[in-house]
Amino acid sequence: MFLGIDIGTSGVKAVLLGAKGHVIAQASSALTVQRPHPLWSEQDPAAWWNATQAAVLALPADLRARVEAVGLAGQMHGATLLGADDRPLRPAILWNDGRSHAECAALEAAVPDLRAIAGNIAMPGFTAPKLAWVRAHEPDIFAATRSVLLPKDYVRLLMTGEKISDMSDSAGTLWLDVAKRDWSDELLGATGLDRSHMPSLVEGSEIGGKLRPDVAARWGMASVPVAGGAGDNAAGAVGVGVVRDGDALLSLGTSGVIFVATDRLRANPGGAVHAFCHCLPGLWHQMSVHLSAAVCLDWAAAMMHLTVPDLLAAAEAEGADQGNELFLPYLSGERTPHNDPHVRGAFLGLGHDSSPGRMAAAVLEGVAFAHADGLAALQAAGTRIESLSVIGGGARSAWWGRIIASALDVRLDYLDGGEVGPALGAARLAQIAATGADPASICTRPPVRESIAPDPELAERLAPKLARFRAAYSAIRTI
Repeated sequence: MFLGIDIGTSGVKAVLLGAKGHVIAQASSALTVQRPHPLWSEQDPAAWWNATQAAVLALPADLRARVEAVGLAGQMHGATLLGADDRPLRPAILWNDGRSHAECAALEAAVPDLRAIAGNIAMPGFTAPKLAWVRAHEPDIFAATRSVLLPKDYVRLLMTGEKISDMSDSAGTLWLDVAKRDWSDELLGATGLDRSHMPSLVEGSEIGGKLRPDVAARWGMASVPVAGGAGDNAAGAVGVGVVRDGDALLSLGTSGVIFVATDRLRANPGGAVHAFCHCLPGLWHQMSVHLSAAVCLDWAAAMMHLTVPDLLAAAEAEGADQGNELFLPYLSGERTPHNDPHVRGAFLGLGHDSSPGRMAAAVLEGVAFAHADGLAALQAAGTRIESLSVIGGGARSAWWGRIIASALDVRLDYLDGGEVGPALGAARLAQIAATGADPASICTRPPVRESIAPDPELAERLAPKLARFRAAYSAIRTI
């Protein structure tokens, strides 16, 4: 039995995986995000630990006792600043925080080779600009900082007593030399840090610590090994077998991601494409990232006093492309391809005949159009995608899938267990770390439950709306 824990933005999920690869049990515990100022997004690291313990202890005790290893996945980029006593000095600054735009420009000016080393453009979502912001605006806290950990690795510290991270998560800090899979002294120095502030590095499928005896006793387990683990997207990829060059997935969670595994580093920083290490040795990956995906459905449903299932039903009853309504899904700014933390969402084209159903349909279309922009950026980097394995909470809506497939002109494959997400990949990494199994034998693709091919007629109807969507971003960005 192998335990996978995913420290997400909206909650922590724990999954138990049997030796033959089947999910035996799962549990979750909710988290909330604090937004004390415009552009800010923070969480209390203590909440991650409390939610982790709640999720793990919600699993059956008899199954927990059989766990052989634990794997961790987590939301990427979060800056957890620890003092000399390893306690957080302030709330963690999250991946969708946009306050450090000016610091990004300063970092690129200070390190002309930044994009070549990091494989990415400096974005406010990454960890390094957050530390540059703290250095400028909270100098006492910066001076007291002795360690910087990513969210899952802070949880690992409490689980194991060790400061360790994996390559895939660390690649999102903007401190890693992504091609060399090692910390860059030059990038660290640009934010006033050095290697002493960083955790040690392991591959995601290697052992990265051992469960502390007191934690193991509380959880009803032995003091088992903890795998290096992965950032949430890389873990999600391992969970659905996206581990070979050219394999690709679409994640529809709080954020939306198109993820492509590559056998070497293929960067396109000019198009705001993310190029990171994968969580298995000798692999990298590209991502187009959209900060608001399925969360747009939650937001729209709340605004219309509907549940998300009712929102989806209203959209499907209305049909796609049935009105002039247009939705720009930039509730937290945007990454690929715009790298714009300041842009915000908008409804356009509203009229007296606009209905909840039309507005719901526009939300689904708007998220699909944002992914079409992201796919275009990946294609500009030389990537060709014929199909996408769909994971995340948004994978539950086949109607939305029809819109996305048609907007992207790519087949979507819905997999058995695809909604389990990164926790499944974390459990698989735990299995590899504990048993030494060949990753290819563990990281297999689940059976395809349903495939949705692009609908040429719908794609033709959506094309003018996609063009309006792209023109709308250019029109609103200055205001």
